[in-house]
Amino acid sequence: MDQLIELVPTLLPMALWLVGAGVAAGIMAGLLGVGGGIVMVPVMATIFQLMGISPDILMHIAVATSLAVIVPTGISSARSHAKRGAVSRDLLVLWAPAMVVASFLGGLSAGFYSAFTLRIVFGVMAFFIAINSIVPLQKMLMGGLSNSPITHRVSATFIGYISSLMGIGGGSLSVPTMTVLGTPVHTAVGTSSALGVFIAFPAVIGFVISGWNVADLPALSVGYVSIPAMAMLAIGAILFAPVGAMIAHKLSATLLKRVLAVYLLIVGTRMIIQALFG
Repeated sequence: MDQLIELVPTLLPMALWLVGAGVAAGIMAGLLGVGGGIVMVPVMATIFQLMGISPDILMHIAVATSLAVIVPTGISSARSHAKRGAVSRDLLVLWAPAMVVASFLGGLSAGFYSAFTLRIVFGVMAFFIAINSIVPLQKMLMGGLSNSPITHRVSATFIGYISSLMGIGGGSLSVPTMTVLGTPVHTAVGTSSALGVFIAFPAVIGFVISGWNVADLPALSVGYVSIPAMAMLAIGAILFAPVGAMIAHKLSATLLKRVLAVYLLIVGTRMIIQALFG
């Protein structure tokens, strides 16, 4: 008990950072249709590093825990969008099955990837998402593709797998993909919130399996998922996801997307530097 009391001054700031990251993630989930992992993964990676968790597994824990938080966040955000009629059942039927399989395989295979690989994947994709939010890069790459079921399913498979390795709900990739293929932006955002659950839940199962017998995991972990970190992040994320959804239907997100782009460029750069130079 005395040791726990002595740790409070150290653990309390970290807990507050996690709750704050959850608040930011929840608002972002509802506002931009992303799962919030873009915020949560870098914050957790930094906190776990400060806590002395092995650098070989801290990215795996950050990614898996972020995905675990996205499950309730995505449900909360999707319900808010569904009440406004912004979730397309037709798109869910096209996208969800491919995403479930791809994200589960992503979580399951994550144990074979090094922390270096996960950082590079996150950093490179953060750069792509940042540029794509300012310049219609994805539109230029996909503009010639037909709005066919196979195009949707291939896109869903790629996004599901990459998102599971990044610890994100996939909205930053699926929303622009859907809009390029002709979906109205509000419908794309709302549907993406629901699809985040179809990415996160099977990916979490994969991460639990792949991390089940890994050594040096922090206390109260289930596979690669840190239950204490998940709980602290979820407090803010679940409460504030509906707030973001409400704002999304009232305000233009252009300025916020540019701010997000700058943030992603910074985070992506930091991830790549850490991967290359430790």
